[in-house]
Amino acid sequence: VMMVAMMLPSAAPMILTFAAVQRHRQAQGGAFVPTGVFVSGYLIVWGLFSLLATSAQYGLERAALLSPMMQTTAPWLGAALLVGAGLFQFAPLKDACLAKCRTPMGFIMTEWRDGVRGALVMGLRHGAFCAGCCWALMALLFVGGVMNLLWVAFIALFVLIEKVVPAGGRLGKAGGIVLVAWGA
Repeated sequence: VMMVAMMLPSAAPMILTFAAVQRHRQAQGGAFVPTGVFVSGYLIVWGLFSLLATSAQYGLERAALLSPMMQTTAPWLGAALLVGAGLFQFAPLKDACLAKCRTPMGFIMTEWRDGVRGALVMGLRHGAFCAGCCWALMALLFVGGVMNLLWVAFIALFVLIEKVVPAGGRLGKAGGIVLVAWGA
């Protein structure tokens, strides 16, 4: 539920674009596919990611590396997560995935699939690009605390800004520098 609450707002431009295209196709006599099918694909990806995160949480708890707020208790682990997430902000994979997330019409033009199955595949693909872009930032939940709502909101806002604001890519790189410095 938390992953959905964090990531769905940043997917809103894509979801709204998909809905607009579907309405336009229906107005021209085409088959209509509910936007919920696309969103379901997106949510499936984030649900699977959440299972991986929960597995990581379980492992960290078993190793006594998390507090009751699910915040790392080992300074070396927090530093590694910060530096790793900061460096990932500069990775080609991050840029490639972010490019797909930032341009809804570009995604529609290159990834369009017809029908219900096509909409589900599009949602899965968009979710995969989004997860590919944001997974390292989500790992930072273990730094500030998975149960720390201010930290959760800060990460969600950072992801939203990075995806929606025209200078988001540059802000993401600046954030990467801050994360590496903080981890160091």
